[in-house]
Amino acid sequence: MNRKLSTAELQRPSPQDFAHQAKLPVRVLLDNVRSLNNVGSVFRSSDAFLVEKIYLGGITAQPPHREIQKTALGATETVAWEHHKDTVALIRQLKAEGVEIIAVEQTEQSESLAQFTVHADRPVVFIIGNEVFGVSDALVELADRCVEVPQFGTKHSLNLSVCTGILLWTACHQLKKLS
Repeated sequence: MNRKLSTAELQRPSPQDFAHQAKLPVRVLLDNVRSLNNVGSVFRSSDAFLVEKIYLGGITAQPPHREIQKTALGATETVAWEHHKDTVALIRQLKAEGVEIIAVEQTEQSESLAQFTVHADRPVVFIIGNEVFGVSDALVELADRCVEVPQFGTKHSLNLSVCTGILLWTACHQLKKLS
């Protein structure tokens, strides 16, 4: 018979220990995300997969906010974040610092997540777009690569928090195997 583990048995780090824990060289930019629940969910997934930082871009809401906290469950206190009104300037700065820019978008040359590999030799930022309009055209043009999660049903996209969770698990899994 199988039994669920208790919270204590999971041996998760405390928020204080997590703050000093080595993070993966992975960052997320939320590009004009409207839903506060999506923002909170991305914080929670980012905590789970040791994301280095979240950038909240444009109109994306910032903590503290009750609706963000409802889904983040405290992850806004453990994951580093910054707000940037001008996301184009932010991406140009990150590119100059050697960060690989990956837009999560369906484009003519996007690669399937099934063939996607993270490069362990440089940090990466995944740009996650607005719920209706996706990643802005200006940011798609600045991206080094575009990646999409393959889908087989009638809908053309996943909820952005679900998509982000899949991407972060993939990147975390690949980077942990390399280390």
